[in-house]
Amino acid sequence: MPNLKDIRRRIKSVKNTQQITKAMKLVAASKLRKAQTAIMGARPYAVKMMETLSHLAARCNYDLHPLLDNREGDKRLYLVITADKGLCGGFNGNIIRRTAKEIGNRSKADSLILAGKKGHDFFKSQDCDITKQFIGWTKGFNYDLAAQIGDELAEAFTNKTADQVFIVYNEFKSVMQQDVVVERLLPIVPESGDENGQTIDYIYEPEEEEMLDALLKRYMRVQVYRAFLETSAGEHGARMTAMDSASRNAGEMIGALTLTYNQARQAYITKELIEIVNGAEALKA
Repeated sequence: MPNLKDIRRRIKSVKNTQQITKAMKLVAASKLRKAQTAIMGARPYAVKMMETLSHLAARCNYDLHPLLDNREGDKRLYLVITADKGLCGGFNGNIIRRTAKEIGNRSKADSLILAGKKGHDFFKSQDCDITKQFIGWTKGFNYDLAAQIGDELAEAFTNKTADQVFIVYNEFKSVMQQDVVVERLLPIVPESGDENGQTIDYIYEPEEEEMLDALLKRYMRVQVYRAFLETSAGEHGARMTAMDSASRNAGEMIGALTLTYNQARQAYITKELIEIVNGAEALKA
């Protein structure tokens, strides 16, 4: 027969856990509102920036700027953005699995820049070339950090330590959905042109080289900044969903334990009543 004291202790423990998960859900919801506002404001600008550079890449001479060099090469550099904390469902695991799939057997040819403790904890135990890591970015993330990483990615491409630059992150769709995206930053994919494959050139003011340099630097920084914002919003959404599910599961467990406790208590009472009646009958005899 179950021990009533153990069941009461278990119910109390689950209730305490439920209070924690409810509090974490509220905190995640509060942070999500701010992160969602930030990504909704930055996303249109980043998308338009990518379209603009795609147009320019189809019209400009590749010799005008090193970042336009559409060279052939097999060395890839991945910026992998994960969260610093867990308790957010499959959010981090999805990014890690997708990155591992992208690398495959190319771990000697590919290199990684890791942002986030969860990604770093996994890949440091693998046979991967980790060039740099940014652990704890979720605590003090700002545009300056994105600019720093964007400049480092551009420098790696310019110095030919990487022939292609990719970024892996979770794109925020909704609280319930975050899609893993593998996006190529460099070399820039040029626009295909119109139906006849023709493109229309622009008149530049100031000079073409000067404008390209400013736009390409801004492009790298903005795309990295957008990826961090997407990941931040996705993390809070995933944690909010995970904690809501955990709270519901805790409620169901409390209900089941309470039922077990009541059944065991009733069994104890019935047993004691039977013993009393038997004792009374024995005295009469």
